Amino acid sequence: MGTYNGPKCKICRRNRVKLYLKGSRCESAKCAIEKRNYTPGQRSVVPKKISEFGRRLREKQKLRFFYGVSERQIRIYFEKARRSKGITGDNLLSHFERRLDNVVFRLGVGTSRKESRQIVGHGHFQVNGIDVDVPSYIVKEGDLVSLKRLNDGPFVVRFDGKKGTPAWLVSDPSAKAARVAHLPRRDEIDVPVEEQLVVEFYSR
Repeated sequence: MGTYNGPKCKICRRNRVKLYLKGSRCESAKCAIEKRNYTPGQRSVVPKKISEFGRRLREKQKLRFFYGVSERQIRIYFEKARRSKGITGDNLLSHFERRLDNVVFRLGVGTSRKESRQIVGHGHFQVNGIDVDVPSYIVKEGDLVSLKRLNDGPFVVRFDGKKGTPAWLVSDPSAKAARVAHLPRRDEIDVPVEEQLVVEFYSR
């Protein structure tokens, strides 16, 4: 499955949940869910009852679009989660949360995960003092993520330890750095996805 280049707001409307794909627009009254909280297409057509396979597929797609990853990456993370100790669904979400682009977004750098991914790819961040420009880099417990440099550009970039920063990240806005205090737990991950259905999708 390739990169999706279609209307992003339709994805949220189809799933009837905010996936925060358009940054600050999703927090405003312009959000498509706020304006048209119904599935796209003809409103006169009665929607078909979704099957069990359809439910699992929808949850997998929600996870994919929420973090902005490819189908191949999800399969790789699933195999790693399946082989790790603990609950497979929790391990899967932990892998997604610990992606460097997601960590940067959680710290308030960029208005969306797509923008944070571009900032990381442009070489603005270091992990443990080493330059890292790979958005899919997985941070570990104890890692120090720091802002290396910031040139003027098209990005809305800040490092403010914004409200909502998860407890597993300890932010130091003055030093423009944050440390991974511990691996993220399920109750610290605010993802609108039923991960067990995703596990069932790939276990079939």
